[in-house]
Amino acid sequence: MDLMNRIFHEFLDKFVIMFIDDILVFSKYKEEHEDHLRTVLQTLRPEKLYAKFSKCEFWLSSVAFLGHIVSAEGITMDPAKVEAITKWPRPTSVTEGKKFVWNEEREKSFEELKQRLVSAPVLTFPSGSGRFQIYSDASKKGLGCAYAYA
Repeated sequence: MDLMNRIFHEFLDKFVIMFIDDILVFSKYKEEHEDHLRTVLQTLRPEKLYAKFSKCEFWLSSVAFLGHIVSAEGITMDPAKVEAITKWPRPTSVTEGKKFVWNEEREKSFEELKQRLVSAPVLTFPSGSGRFQIYSDASKKGLGCAYAYA
């Protein structure tokens, strides 16, 4: 992964997204997409890395990538993952061999949790007219942050 990030560092998040050996090339306009594809393939060649044609998909209007559907409209959850979540069975034990009491309140909470997981909003690119905010937190064991567009 480090090798791929070093090779594509100047293109990352401009028109390339990498995850291990998966490369996603994206463009706002069809006209520039051909140039982006050519750039990616030409960047691989000097490193003696090649894209296996049978594993490549070109000129897609939407693509499944890392469990999400990416399109011009934004990023949504993969319908197969949504279906899997909605079909989750009710839990029957806390841990193997330990039963617990299941009641109407827990059933309602479980169904609400599933509904919230599958009704995630479509993530889109910011328009540029709003403001950005960064929320951060840190401790001795870790750190986290959220980048919000208001």
